Amino acid sequence: MEKIDYTGTVYLLDHKYPEPLLNHSIKKLGDLGIKKEDITITDSPESPQIGNIVVEVFPYHLEIARVRTIRNDSFISGSITTIELKTDAAGKYID
Repeated sequence: MEKIDYTGTVYLLDHKYPEPLLNHSIKKLGDLGIKKEDITITDSPESPQIGNIVVEVFPYHLEIARVRTIRNDSFISGSITTIELKTDAAGKYID
């Protein structure tokens, strides 16, 4: 798996997902070279900067994007990659 080049904060967008999903998401980001201490879990990033990484969490995959433009208090990001999250038959994350 290729490492993601980043500087500053990586925003992990949490829409009230269960803790096992968030923990597995952080583990997968670590596999991509992102340090745990650089990750901020939030439902909406405050003051994102151009170049920051934003990770949208879904139950079965992560959408990883980079902030490209900031307008007013909103940001526009471009997709970098999608990471599949695998589960076993019981629904436990396995990779």
